Amino acid sequence: MPLEWEQVIVDAADPVALGRWWAEALGWVVVDDASDEYEIRPAPDRLPGLLFVPVPEKKTIKNRLHLDFRPDDQAAEVARLLSLGARHADVGQGEQPWVTLADPEGNEFCVLGRRQG
Repeated sequence: MPLEWEQVIVDAADPVALGRWWAEALGWVVVDDASDEYEIRPAPDRLPGLLFVPVPEKKTIKNRLHLDFRPDDQAAEVARLLSLGARHADVGQGEQPWVTLADPEGNEFCVLGRRQG
């Protein structure tokens, strides 16, 4: 029996605000704008999506799972994400060819360089 990847669940202090931020950052569409389950997808009928749900506790340590993105122009994309409210994040990665950022609630993600070859 095959599995279909439906979505990634993101705990959030403010699911609507964080979901809107990620929708703008990724250029995705909102498919459910409820305050307790705010879901975005690449297109209304395309999976997987990101589902933002409320949690009372604050994020305190680095993510156990994070997303990596590979844009055509790493520097331009990092600048764009920073202008949207992302910030640089240090999770002990040292000097690497990728850039680690955090979204407005502190969830880390990486912006990779151009694929070689």
